Amino acid sequence: MDSASECVDLAAEVLGILADPTRIKIVLALRRAEELPVNALAELVGKKPSGVSQHLARMRMARMVTTRHEGTSVLYRLTDEHALKLVIEAIKQAEHAVANGQLPPHHIAPQQSTHDLQ
Repeated sequence: MDSASECVDLAAEVLGILADPTRIKIVLALRRAEELPVNALAELVGKKPSGVSQHLARMRMARMVTTRHEGTSVLYRLTDEHALKLVIEAIKQAEHAVANGQLPPHHIAPQQSTHDLQ
């Protein structure tokens, strides 16, 4: 397999990992807070900590999130801006799908639309 094909396969894997509402919410929560422990993330995304921990493990294996230990706490943060950019673009595409022929919010107020995502 050549490197271009390998990158396409890995890109599909990245999109697959992000194709989950809980993981999208995790990415957005980490954008706002930069670093959070599992319990805080669980509260923000409305899921149990054990489930969020499983999502974070998968995201960590894909190198989308990284950890830092502070005392007995493990804090999670986005590794870089790429996952966030993908999520924001996917939400913009979704806004088009539900706009019913109207301008979606990101075309009306681009700054507000991307900062107020949940």
